[in-house]
Amino acid sequence: MSSKIESLLAKMRALETDLEVAFHEREDELVYKIKGRRVRFERQVKSAHSQMKICWADYLRQTPPRHLLSAPIAYAMLLPLVLLDVSLFIYQQVCFRAYRIPRVRRGDYVVINRHMLAYLNLFEKFNCIYCGYGNRVLSFSREISARTEQYWCPIKYARRIANPHDRYADFMAYGEAEGFHTRLEE
Repeated sequence: MSSKIESLLAKMRALETDLEVAFHEREDELVYKIKGRRVRFERQVKSAHSQMKICWADYLRQTPPRHLLSAPIAYAMLLPLVLLDVSLFIYQQVCFRAYRIPRVRRGDYVVINRHMLAYLNLFEKFNCIYCGYGNRVLSFSREISARTEQYWCPIKYARRIANPHDRYADFMAYGEAEGFHTRLEE
């Protein structure tokens, strides 16, 4: 990899670190603390949040009919997501052990905590669980796929791809045959 690319990647990682610090500073402004895996709001904040909750009946009355009619189709995606989640577990347990690839910690990717927010009603909580679970399982899947690709075929594509995973930058250039098999053995 060229020194210019390495320099740009280092700058990008430094910016990601700065962004993470800014997110944590914002958390302090919002008056909540993370203890272990639980999020804790101060009592007066939680009380204020509870007062902002929209009653579930009012929420349903305000929901556009197209949302209600499409809900069964949207929620039907839960089954393939759960099947993917279970399949990823089995795949990692069998294949990652066989290939000696470090396993991905599911808990680092699949985080479900939005339903604990006091300003959400029952339907909003369910929607947050559903969307959060779906997106986090897909993120978990992406990391497992990235590690698999890194193990079996760490070669960049011939043309630019949208939103490559974090490991992609370290892949060999397309057509860089020299040293490919040696690198696979590493």
